[in-house]
Amino acid sequence: MPAPFPTSLSDGLRFAFGTLTVFPVRVTRWDRPAARGGMLCAPLAGLVVGAVAAAAGLLLLFLGAGAPLAAVATVAVPAVLTRGLHLDGLADVADGLGSGKPAEDALRIMKQSDIGPFGVLTLVLALLAQVAALAQAYGDSWTRGALAAVVAAVAARLVLTLAARTGVPPARPEGLGAAVAGAVPRAGAVMVGLAVTGASAAGGALLGTDGVVRTVFAVLLSAAAAELLLRHCVRRFGGVTGDVFGALTETAATTVLVVAALG
Repeated sequence: MPAPFPTSLSDGLRFAFGTLTVFPVRVTRWDRPAARGGMLCAPLAGLVVGAVAAAAGLLLLFLGAGAPLAAVATVAVPAVLTRGLHLDGLADVADGLGSGKPAEDALRIMKQSDIGPFGVLTLVLALLAQVAALAQAYGDSWTRGALAAVVAAVAARLVLTLAARTGVPPARPEGLGAAVAGAVPRAGAVMVGLAVTGASAAGGALLGTDGVVRTVFAVLLSAAAAELLLRHCVRRFGGVTGDVFGALTETAATTVLVVAALG
């Protein structure tokens, strides 16, 4: 079994931040060990993105803005910090699945630069759900909203780690999906999943026992939702692509935010 991390942890961090964010990080290695480390470090990239998003929302609240505007800013920041790639992936996967065509034709549809009706509808609904959920959470308390933003971003990258596990094939021989598909040992994915769940529970403790239970449930449910989508995409497309990873990210983030707004 390959080692959980590459020779240098910094290579994994560079891969994660260089491929998943707009931060000026130069990817020094583009091989399987670096891809493995990058996917194992993906939740750390999510932590930074989520922290910046939460800070933007809290700043607007501090300046007197209402919860809806703070929610819009919190949703906009991750889109900016990821070049909108995850949202684009969500739209492309929606078009590919919605087409009902065989795998080869669906993959060709996903690779086109335009967005079809399924993609537009899915994007609108996902963004509306995220903004509405965050507005509800911020309206309840600033802490709850900020925590939801951070946990959503981390959980959204955790599903990348889980989806890049051994046994999940790429749908194409090229692209980011092919670079990371099957790169993460199952044991490594489980360890990262446990670490993220534990850290999320610690964050949820800021809101008391209910916060711990709600946060852990949100992380687990987001992983389950992403897993269902992953399996469906593997059946339909024959494997994963960069677009599929993006769709998994937005699915997980939306799930966490919706759970945070309930109750």
